[in-house]
Amino acid sequence: PMHPPEVAPLSDKIVLGIDPGTRVVGFGSIALAPKGFLFLGAGVIRTAAKADIATRLGQVRIEIDRMLADLRPGIVVVEEAFAHRNVQSALRIGEGRGVVISAAAASGATVVQVPPSVAKKALVGYGAADKSQVAAMVARLLSLKQVPEPLDATDALALALTYGIRRSSPG
Repeated sequence: PMHPPEVAPLSDKIVLGIDPGTRVVGFGSIALAPKGFLFLGAGVIRTAAKADIATRLGQVRIEIDRMLADLRPGIVVVEEAFAHRNVQSALRIGEGRGVVISAAAASGATVVQVPPSVAKKALVGYGAADKSQVAAMVARLLSLKQVPEPLDATDALALALTYGIRRSSPG
């Protein structure tokens, strides 16, 4: 019988945050260290703007699967849906979230969903903080000289950090 290739086990010390979309998906990964957090990487997946939704979702799935295979995160934190004024845009984001959640669950990772206001409150102290305040705090917590670009990437790192902060605080 054929044996699957040896795969590194998932690590609960590696947290991948994902800010889902269908055109741009932000991602950011950190490692939980004894004295804080280590920055592993961040960026965005950009899909072909002219492609139809099924093609874009397929592109996102391929990239997310590749990332999950490379990083082997034990925890994947996904931004939780929030009410959108635009129904079409809410549906699209929901489709993007579905792809990310299904890929993460299939990899064996624990999926944690965090509303944007909760991430802002955990990092900046209040839920209405703007993206640049969140980005500055992400850079500070990860001891980065520069704020990762673009803001979709720092939003994703904020999600991962929120998990780390909540896990390390008692109660």
